[in-house]
Formats: sequence, C-alpha cells, structure tokens
Amino acid sequence: MILANAFCLFFFLDETLRSLASPSSLQGPELHGWRPPVDCVRANELCAAESNCSSRYRTLRQCLAGRDRNTMLANKECQAALEVLQESPLYDCRCKRGMKKELQCLQIYWSIHLGLTEGEEFYEASPYEPVTARLSDIFRLASIFSGTGADPAVSAKSNHCLDAAKACNLNDNCKKLRSSYISICNREISPTERCNRRKCHKALRQFFDRVPGEYTYRMLFCSCQDQACAERRRQTILPSCSYEDKEKPNCLDLRSLCRTDHLCRSRLADFHANCRASYQTLTSCPTDNYQACLGSYAGMIGFDITPNYVDSNPTGIVVSPWCSCRGSGNMEEECEKFLRDFTENPCLRNAIQAFGNGTDVNLSPKNPSFQATQAPRVEKTPSLPDDLSDSTSLGTSIITTCTSVQEQGLKANNSKELSMCFTELTTNIIPGSKKKVIRPNSGPHRARPSAALTAVSFLMLKLAL
Repeated sequence: MILANAFCLFFFLDETLRSLASPSSLQGPELHGWRPPVDCVRANELCAAESNCSSRYRTLRQCLAGRDRNTMLANKECQAALEVLQESPLYDCRCKRGMKKELQCLQIYWSIHLGLTEGEEFYEASPYEPVTARLSDIFRLASIFSGTGADPAVSAKSNHCLDAAKACNLNDNCKKLRSSYISICNREISPTERCNRRKCHKALRQFFDRVPGEYTYRMLFCSCQDQACAERRRQTILPSCSYEDKEKPNCLDLRSLCRTDHLCRSRLADFHANCRASYQTLTSCPTDNYQACLGSYAGMIGFDITPNYVDSNPTGIVVSPWCSCRGSGNMEEECEKFLRDFTENPCLRNAIQAFGNGTDVNLSPKNPSFQATQAPRVEKTPSLPDDLSDSTSLGTSIITTCTSVQEQGLKANNSKELSMCFTELTTNIIPGSKKKVIRPNSGPHRARPSAALTAVSFLMLKLAL
C-alpha cells in the first residue's frame, strides 16, 4: 500500500512539473499569439495578403466612418471585425517619428485603436515605438556639457543659447532648415496678417524632425544665467508667428482641435506617454528617460498644440501651449489638469534642467549631478495620483518605500533634505489606457512553481504519516 501511494505521489509530482514547464501553461497575450511589433505600413501589407484580415479591415473602416464607438459596437459585424483584427499584426503595430510614410502609418494605427477606446480618453497610448536612446548618447555625439568641467566663472558668463545657434550654423543641414523656418515665419503677409502660420508650422516640423537632437536640443533647452539668454531661448521657434495669437483659446478646445489631425494627436499622445509625471520613478519621468520626454516635447512644435516658454525668466522654467482654462464650465478641473501637465510637470522640468546642466540620470550612481524636483511625498495610505485614477480602475497592491534624497546622493531643490516615496503598483492594467483588449485565448497567469511544490510537499508529508 505504501509503495502504491509513493508511486501515485511521484507520478503526480512529475505531471505537475511538466505542466508548469510547458509553454501551453503560459496563458494570456504575453505568450499566446505574441508577435514582434512591426510598423503599421508593413502590418497593413501583411493584412492585405490575408483574405480574412483584409476583408475585416475594410469592414472596420466602414464601421468607423461617421459613427461613434457605441453605435459601431452595436453592429455585430463591426464587433466581429474588431475582434479578428486584434489578433492581427495591425493591433500591435507602431510607427517611427519622422519615418518616410509617417502619416500613412498613423492613419492605419488610429483606424484600429480609435475603435478600442471608450469615448475620449484623457491620456491616449502613444502610436510611436518606445525610445531607447538616452541624453548621454546626445552628449557623446555633440560633446556638449554646458557648464560641466568648465571654469565656473567662464560658464556663468556664457550665453549657451547663442553658442547653440552658432553650432547650428556650422552644420549644413541645420543651417539650411533653420534659415528656412526663420524666413517663412518672419514673412509678413499683410498689415493685418503677420505671417502664414500654416507654412511656419510646416517649416518648424521639418527642422525638428530632420535635424539631429544634438543641435535642436541645444537651441530649445540651453541653460541660461540671464534674461537675454532666456529670451533668445524663448524666441527659438519664432513665437510671434508659431505660438502667440490675439486671444488664448480654451485648452480643451485646443486639445480637441489637435485630435482631429492624426499627426498632432499622435505627438500629444507621445508627450503624455513620455513626460507624464510619474510617482514611481527617481526622476518623476516614466522609465527615468529624459531623452524620451524631451524628444516628445520637441515633436509637438509645429502643431496647434505647440508649447513654448511663457516668459524670459532664466531660472524658473515654465512652458505651456497658448491656451487658458477660461470658459471651461463644468470641465474646468479637467482643463486645469491638462494645463498642469505642461506648466507644473516635474518630469519635463527635470529633463530640461538635466540637459542644460549636461547631465543624464544614472539610476545606480553614488554622486549624480542633476538636481531633481521630486513628486509630492506619498503617505502610507496614499490615494492614487490623478494621472492613474483618471484613466484606470486599478485592482492593486500598494507597497510604499521611502528613501532619502541624500541617501541617493542627490541634491534636492529648495530643501536640505527631501524624502522620496516610491509606490510600487502591481496590476494587469496598463496605466493611462482604457482599452478593452479582447483576447479569446487569454487567461490567468501561470501559478508559481514554488506554490505547487509546497502543496506537493504537504501531500507527501500527509501520506508518510
């Protein structure tokens, strides 16, 4: 009898370990049907080669034409098309900023993803591929470290923004495209029309998309010690034409106008994805990547949502689109939140300061030199930050870990000692997204082997007794 029980026990143990090691036990979209993402133009070509995918894609485009999401999903044929396409390469496709067929790529992306969103989201997922480059890569290319390693007395007297303009003139491509947008944006049309804003915006987009960051960033984010330098920085994009207007529109109206254009919508979504203040990172930036944030900020220049410095203050960095929240009515809170993502954004402010200082974040240094403005302290029983609570319904376990800034070797702004709290969120929902992903083969995460082995050990003990 004992031998029979032992045989059954070892058979059960063998089968359990086999099932845990088997790929079939891994449920969910992480492995089942996973495919490397491709750009949406290529994904469209792959879909066109499949009769089922191409017919469903045509159906979905017809469904989206002139219908809101609820009306579309009420149609069974439209819903079936959407479900099929979520299993196609089109669902995971992304685009590259400045790519040859960028507009076509973005049109394909939004044709799928607009059908997945419930109404108008505050934050939308970025259609662009994640940025892996860092500011340090730009520093190596440009060999610029504003004030770092130089004589402090000489650095304090330097106009880094003027130096940036001179450096641009030494590069043929930078000089050509900069001269082009300056000429177009300064060209007066009539006594009542100061310039052609549409052409000015187009010229600015060409400059920031085609000129490497080691030149454009130096002009946009140069550090300043005096007002003359800060004013040159503010004038970089010729704001009298590209930015300012007679009256400031409502910010939510400006956002809605931006979202009617696939390019503008994508650049705004990318800015929110890379610059939205995070309460879980050292720098207040998602993934602690300053380069991703600055690139997304520069990517919005040349659109209706174009941001710029609000004044010539050399020390206080405040940027904003040309808009206000007057006339928001019962949407004033949402409008203020949208505006604060520019005017009171610690991630964006830290990124601009880090570039101006010639420093990049290093998560394991003893003496990093950037000065990070930290997000507000989170208490032991925190409420979720606005950027999470607005866009997701999270079933999470929250673990708060607080460390001192001085322990990290940082010098905190306006404080001798500032504590930082990092909230670790465990969730299956991607923050900032309200998408309902229909995955028929998705299932619960696999059980941990340690838990199964514990159960087996307990069974062995029982049988032995």
